[in-house]
Amino acid sequence: MFYTYVLWSAVLRKRYIGSTSDLLHRLEQHNNGFSTFTKRGIPWILIFSEQYPTRREAEQRERQLKSGHGRAWLDQTFPQYRSAGGG
Repeated sequence: MFYTYVLWSAVLRKRYIGSTSDLLHRLEQHNNGFSTFTKRGIPWILIFSEQYPTRREAEQRERQLKSGHGRAWLDQTFPQYRSAGGG
């Protein structure tokens, strides 16, 4: 199985959207500084995830959530986790 996920950093007041085949391991990587982009935002919390049978479907959903419509849906669904600057 594959996952699309959304993380939140209170430090940066930003969301991070990604996809993976091992959700818990990937969250651990983000929180241990193994990702250059998310290193500055530790600690990251998981605010949303969806499971998909294929990598392609998970990556398609990731791209959709990163689009304008996807960001608007995240803002509406999780108003407490709105990114600073709309990103």
